[in-house]
Amino acid sequence: MRQVSPSLDKLLENPRLWRGHSQRHATSGLASGYERLDRHLPGGGWPQQALTEILIEQYGIGELRLLIPALARLSAEDPIANCADPGWIAWVAPPFQPYPPALQQSGINLSRILLVRPKNDSEVLWCAEQALSSGACAAVLLWSNTLDDQASRRLQLAAEKGQSWAIAFRPLAARTEPSAAALRIELQPGERGTRLSILKSRGGRPAVLHDVL
Repeated sequence: MRQVSPSLDKLLENPRLWRGHSQRHATSGLASGYERLDRHLPGGGWPQQALTEILIEQYGIGELRLLIPALARLSAEDPIANCADPGWIAWVAPPFQPYPPALQQSGINLSRILLVRPKNDSEVLWCAEQALSSGACAAVLLWSNTLDDQASRRLQLAAEKGQSWAIAFRPLAARTEPSAAALRIELQPGERGTRLSILKSRGGRPAVLHDVL
């Protein structure tokens, strides 16, 4: 057995030293509610405290249905602080008016929903970043057409700072653009449902799931 020198032993005692193995069990994901999807996601669910991008050609093909189980859980509890009051679920610049009865029927706690209507796309990113870093939001959904690599990095850092889940909806044309998102998913209509393609998954592999919804 190799002996550890006194200088190295002292270094290992430094609390500022990051040890890879200490993070091995700290990456558990937020269950999506879809077992097939969770099997392909590192940690067994949505990456928490990170940015997820969902690329779609048109709205209404199941993108919200994909998120509803996890959002319902977040609106009912605070998985980080384990407090009685859950965090807010912020919707920033949705291209439609959410239908409260449908959300409530799906298990969403309507009292924890915030709707934000920025004036322009630059304000969309600013509002999302502020909400994520505030520490008051369990999740922040945003719709943006100008989310470049730099903006995605800022959202990723804000999600880490506020321990929140960022979900950005983007057009399919953004598929070839660089992004700091921990997870990138593409949704397209399938023969009997929605086809889900995992384009990028930090710690995982690309995959295609047919008729997952």
